[in-house]
This record gives sequence, structure tokens and C-alpha cells, in this order.
Amino acid sequence: MPKQTKGFTLIELLIVIAIVAVLSVVVILTLNPAELLRQARDSNRISDLSTIKSALSLYLADGNTNWPTTGNCYVDSSANIGASCVGTGSGQSARFVLTLTTVTSTSRLNNGNGWLPVNFTLISSGSPVPQLPTDPVRDATNYYAFSASSTGLTFEINARMESTKYNSGTGDVEANDGGNKTDVYEVGTDLAF
Repeated sequence: MPKQTKGFTLIELLIVIAIVAVLSVVVILTLNPAELLRQARDSNRISDLSTIKSALSLYLADGNTNWPTTGNCYVDSSANIGASCVGTGSGQSARFVLTLTTVTSTSRLNNGNGWLPVNFTLISSGSPVPQLPTDPVRDATNYYAFSASSTGLTFEINARMESTKYNSGTGDVEANDGGNKTDVYEVGTDLAF
């Protein structure tokens, strides 16, 4: 009587490989890794703008009045963003003239020499930010923008969201932030800029 060996046939192995391949494709299409990366960057943007808003509010509450001039828009991108600031395209407020601060190795400085022209080191308890945050992508479409009013000491900070979830989905922060622009996320003390 010959000895029987146990194992899988070639057909059985091919069927298992095909099933694993189909399941892998389904999982990848369901998770959409590119969208998850966009959502992660958007979460970072929301956090960064909250940090900047808190720092600016602390700066003003500390009695500092050295404030940027009305009519300027400061951005953290060295890319050519055209002739308008975030959200100031057609149909949007156009009272701010673009002043582009080029991103350099010192652009994240918190002493008024960075992309945001506010000297956080003047706060009596010390600067709440060791360096200024910048957009995770920083190109001609994705960047942070800051505009202020020197008369009312008010400000607005903007960023574009790139994920479906945060710019048109269930967590749409652009249309639901209380500002006057539905195409950007706005935070600050005056969202009418």
C-alpha cells in the first residue's frame, strides 16, 4: 500500500490566492489611503489654526498693541498664489491686498520676523508657540493666511481643507465655521475679512 501525502492541489492554492487578492482590493478601495492622508493633514490644519488663534488672543489680552496694518494678508507660502489671499476670490471680501512673506529658514520665527508678523515673545508669560506652524503642504493652493484690522485689533486666519470629509462631507468645517466664506476654514475674532 503506497504512502499518502497530504497537501494542497494547485487549483486550491490558486483559488485561495484569488480570494485574498479580491479581499485586498476591497479593503484598499474601502479605506482609501489617499483620503485618509488628506484627512490627517486637515486635522493638523484645524489644530494649527486653533493654536495660532489662542496665541494671538493671549498676545492681545496681555495688552500688546503692536499689530499688523489693515489691508495686508500674510501667508506661509513662497509659491505664486496669484493676486488674492485665501478666500478673497470673486464674490469674496477683497479689502485685503496681498503681502506675500516668502517662506525661508526663518519663516517660522515667533518674534515678528516669521510669516506671521506678530512678536509673541513680548507676551509677559513667554511665547505660547516655540515656532509658527505652517501648512503641511504649503503650495499655491494650501497655505495659511492671516489678515488683521489695526483699528479694532481683530484678526482672521484661513486655511483650505483638502479632504472630502472636512470640505464638503459630514465634518464640513469650511461652511460651518461661522465665517463669510464657504470655501475656506476661518478662525479668529472677526470672520468678516
